[in-house]
Amino acid sequence: MGHAYTPGLKVSDAADFVRSRILPIPGEVLVKQGDEVGPETVVARALLPGNVVTSNIARQLGVAAADIKDLLLVEEGSEVDKGQAIARSKGIFGLMKQTAEAPTAGVFESVSKVSGQAIFREEPIPVEVKAYVGGIVSEVEDTFGVHVDSRGTMVQGIFGIGPEVSGPIAMAGDDPTSPLLATDLKESHRGAILVGGSFAPLDTLRACIQQGVKALVIGGIDAADLKELLGYDLGVAITGNETVGLTLVVTEGFGQLAMSAKTHRLLADKAGQTASVSGATQIRAGVMRPEVLVPSEIHQIEETEVDAGLMHINSTVRIIRDPHFGALGRVADLPAEPHKLDTEAAVRILTVTLKDGEHVTLPRANVELVDERI
Repeated sequence: MGHAYTPGLKVSDAADFVRSRILPIPGEVLVKQGDEVGPETVVARALLPGNVVTSNIARQLGVAAADIKDLLLVEEGSEVDKGQAIARSKGIFGLMKQTAEAPTAGVFESVSKVSGQAIFREEPIPVEVKAYVGGIVSEVEDTFGVHVDSRGTMVQGIFGIGPEVSGPIAMAGDDPTSPLLATDLKESHRGAILVGGSFAPLDTLRACIQQGVKALVIGGIDAADLKELLGYDLGVAITGNETVGLTLVVTEGFGQLAMSAKTHRLLADKAGQTASVSGATQIRAGVMRPEVLVPSEIHQIEETEVDAGLMHINSTVRIIRDPHFGALGRVADLPAEPHKLDTEAAVRILTVTLKDGEHVTLPRANVELVDERI
């Protein structure tokens, strides 16, 4: 068998990327087809229903639930302020009256004559969707959002954390094999997309947060450092919602791994330009990769093996399982027949020649294509 299909990481300075910017509920689309947008442009807006807060008015007033309706001071459906009087008992001979107050600001929706429970709806929660990447609105989905079409440099990482951010690219050095130290950070890195080298230890990650770096692109990190930074183990969940104050894109893997020379060069060429970065990662079904996108004027799109997902002899791959996690190599053989592993499972395998000349045989599921030549 001369070829196989496998997912891969896109690293190109001439890529086409379309990003869908969709609201979770119907709302208002603020741009139209053909509009030019920037990363911070709000393209759609909606109001999520506020949280529900309940309060037992009958118990507060010491009356039967069936009598509550006659004691209300405001109508159901009315807007109220926190602490506003909602109902008042008649008391005894007009004395010792009890008052029930609104527990929150919002809308007094209803009160039950059976339980005496009142329902309050807090203020609506505004939700805005930004364009995330600079480009042209290629399609509008009425009341839900848009699709933004752009071209330029695209670098996908192997793992990441943190939300979508944008900012100017800043290079921490010119050597992709050198680790990034806390002492390498400068005041000019505040608000930037910082590109490092091979490794960022825990103190460097914390220094980036303290310095106000928006995103860090690095070759490798220590899994233990990541757990310490987050305060919990990520497991196999989808990342991207972490709130540590830094978006992180790991391009090579876990450990001290030199950043790909191609990746480092492409980002260095874009130093000072605005990049859009997302740390969202999902490695199971529906693969999602962290990414760095830098829009620019591109006339000819570069088609690579990663686009087709076609792996063949001499394709460059990265090993994504231990004991050679993160290693790059070239495909030397793609046997057609399944091979039985020690676990008795029969899987298709391949032989990879690593940079140091070592030949390793492993399941095809343990590699991914990369846009690089070695």
